[in-house]
Amino acid sequence: MSVNKVILIGNVGRDPEVRYLEGGVGVASFTLATTERGYKTQTGVQIPDRTEWHNIIAWRGLAQIAEKFIKKGTQIYVEGKLRTRSWDDQAGGKHYVTEIYADNIELLGGRPVINNAAAATTAGAPAAQVNVQQNIQNALNNNDDNLPF
Repeated sequence: MSVNKVILIGNVGRDPEVRYLEGGVGVASFTLATTERGYKTQTGVQIPDRTEWHNIIAWRGLAQIAEKFIKKGTQIYVEGKLRTRSWDDQAGGKHYVTEIYADNIELLGGRPVINNAAAATTAGAPAAQVNVQQNIQNALNNNDDNLPF
């Protein structure tokens, strides 16, 4: 048995580049920065923050989500798997790149979208409170009888 799973939370480094292949299959690529916080050693030496850059590849529906909602600076959660590929350049040099093929992407840290009706009933409330109130209202309005419990 083997496992190839990556979980990252970071900030998008550039707007996704999205292209569509034959048959309308979308593929998005973008970079994601993760940062390990610096620290001070017991001897007083300051170790700076360390930022790693990751190449993210998203296919099909995730590519469409990336195209519509992900921009440079967006904080996201990514689950996926590592893939390494190689190619030869025109001078005969071999190049390698490691990429994360996304299985799941979640947007984090965004501002809630407030429609006019919600804004009128929650004027002056903090954004987080507005978001909670909207979620509660959506749950109360949802009459889904197909619940598993």
